[in-house]
Amino acid sequence: MDEKMGWAVSDAVDYKGFPADRSKTGGWVPAALILGIEICERLSTMGIAVNLVTYLVGTMHLPSAASANTVTDFMGTAFLLCLLGGFLADSFLGRYKTIAIFAIIQVMGTGMLAMTTKLPQLRPPPCHGSVCKQANGFQMGILYLALYLIALGTGGLKSSISGFGTDQFDEKDEKEKAQMAYFFNRFFFLISLGTLMAVTVLVYIQDEVGRSWAYGICSVSMFIAILVFFSGTKRYRYKKSLGSPIVQIFQVIAASIKKRSMDLPFSVGSLYEDSPEASRIDHTDQFHCLDKAAIVAEGDFEKNEPNPWKLCSVTRVEEVKMMIRLLPIWATTIIFWTTYAQMITFSVEQATTMERSIGSFQIPAGSLTVFFVAAILITLAVYDRLIMPFWKKWKGKPGFTNLQRIAIGLVLSSFAMAAAALVERKRLSVAKSVNGNRSTLPISVFLLIPQFFFVGSGEAFIYTGQLDFFITQSPKGMKTMSTGLFLTTLSLGFFLSSFLVSIVKKVTGSNGGEGWLADNINRGRLDCFYGLLAILSAINFVVFLVCAAWYKPQKPRPEMQMKTLGNVSTAEGQC
Repeated sequence: MDEKMGWAVSDAVDYKGFPADRSKTGGWVPAALILGIEICERLSTMGIAVNLVTYLVGTMHLPSAASANTVTDFMGTAFLLCLLGGFLADSFLGRYKTIAIFAIIQVMGTGMLAMTTKLPQLRPPPCHGSVCKQANGFQMGILYLALYLIALGTGGLKSSISGFGTDQFDEKDEKEKAQMAYFFNRFFFLISLGTLMAVTVLVYIQDEVGRSWAYGICSVSMFIAILVFFSGTKRYRYKKSLGSPIVQIFQVIAASIKKRSMDLPFSVGSLYEDSPEASRIDHTDQFHCLDKAAIVAEGDFEKNEPNPWKLCSVTRVEEVKMMIRLLPIWATTIIFWTTYAQMITFSVEQATTMERSIGSFQIPAGSLTVFFVAAILITLAVYDRLIMPFWKKWKGKPGFTNLQRIAIGLVLSSFAMAAAALVERKRLSVAKSVNGNRSTLPISVFLLIPQFFFVGSGEAFIYTGQLDFFITQSPKGMKTMSTGLFLTTLSLGFFLSSFLVSIVKKVTGSNGGEGWLADNINRGRLDCFYGLLAILSAINFVVFLVCAAWYKPQKPRPEMQMKTLGNVSTAEGQC
């Protein structure tokens, strides 16, 4: 019996609900079957996003600013829905069912988008001279339905794929733990590979063969990936849900509010604690008012069990405090993704007006983002092969800390917007010199490379830094939520871009002029908008430095159990 149980993974079950057999479940093969879904999701989402603005402007005849906002709203919604997907996976469906359901939803969305771009009834007629008829409400409604089905599918998938992949490895087994580290490397590599295929092959098919063909390929490839995913059902390891951490956070907040008028006990030891000794988190002084959720009061127990909405353990309270400490860093990383949004909106629109030919071959405007992906891969390689060994030799540490990587990413985003402003000023001067007599300006599209490279290099630092920070600095039971919290920075960055575009459009165009963000970018001042983002990014970086200095990581302090609750500083003791 003991020998049989040695082959079992303690915290996982097989598809029948029995303890998972280590020799028959999990490992690299099932993990690889799961990663097929991820590469197809990247192919679909990025292949659509990077070239969507050219379709909205050129085919649906939307204004420049409205087209940019449509793209950023689409991407923002996709990442925001990661929270919904994570909640459903943690509370009801589990990761396997969540992946299956939302992958099917994405197939439906990409299939519908292929149909939308194929049928002439679902788009306005071509322009006659300078007269263009904008898409009507019905045509835009069908397009939005397809896009937001894709966004829903993306949100559900991104919240569960990485988690279900790591479920296939046992952290308590040293060999499998080492394999898990390689899984994360391959996971990020496949994200980059899917993006690379999207901005090259798929964008080329969209421009030269037809968008309906490209989107149809996305739908079919995801359908095949789903079949491959289902083929591994018997080999997967499944972990039981521990409940949604969002509910646990609300329980602490609700309990502390109910007991807000009660006085805290003199000693920490008087607060309620029922967590196992090995998993307990030491009490800290920050956000002291939340400690009241752990005060034992009459009526807190029902049938000898604590009501979690009335009484929470010290460990549960400290978990919530740990999540709250992440919020200032979380807030100051949002602006980076606002600058990122410009790379798939206005920067692509800039490229459509510039000389893109290499001999007889014309580079699709959306494929300029290949320099963005190349910057990510080059930066990761340089960091891994050069910077990390040098840093370890000089400082004795294996590379930059997560907060240092985030800081580097924020600095590079400021440089990107400054470079973009200078290039756009040059482009506008050329446009003015030809006085609108040419559809393609005599200026090389390769001048846009610096802004793509700076943002791509910045993402390599900030993405890995954020992911490392939110996973390592969050409670063990809230890793999924902290990953979702990280992804909401992408979502809010895109939404912030939409908000800024709307405000700038309204303010600068209020006197009868077209303003900074004109419908025709050759008549606007996009350089001023980029300059504004550079200034906001610089200010945000200063705020980030303050927040990073304030942040205090959780550290075990055994003596904490003996200290009193009486003397708490105003800075750290109040909510």
